Amino acid sequence: MAEQPDATMEKQRRPDPNEKLVKVFDSEQESEAMVVKGLLDSAGIENDLASARLLQDAFPGMGGMIILVRDEDAAKARSLIGEYRQQPSSDDAADEVDDDETKG
Repeated sequence: MAEQPDATMEKQRRPDPNEKLVKVFDSEQESEAMVVKGLLDSAGIENDLASARLLQDAFPGMGGMIILVRDEDAAKARSLIGEYRQQPSSDDAADEVDDDETKG
């Protein structure tokens, strides 16, 4: 007989539809938002990617994409996003290689 998962543990993993979600990221570029969503997914942080145009009542004046996480995950999510933003982009790295080649 297969072992049944603990019901209380399963309930803890499912988000409560009434729990507070916090905006941790916004971008005009959908591709950047998808990268950040993947970063949070890989860290095990449940998140929701939404079009900010659909959420004008909650966040007036915004366009683009936003990422929402549970309030208790917000600090960790912001930390990961901060680390991501500090890394040089691949375009910057390619520019540095090009600059090195032209100097020599």
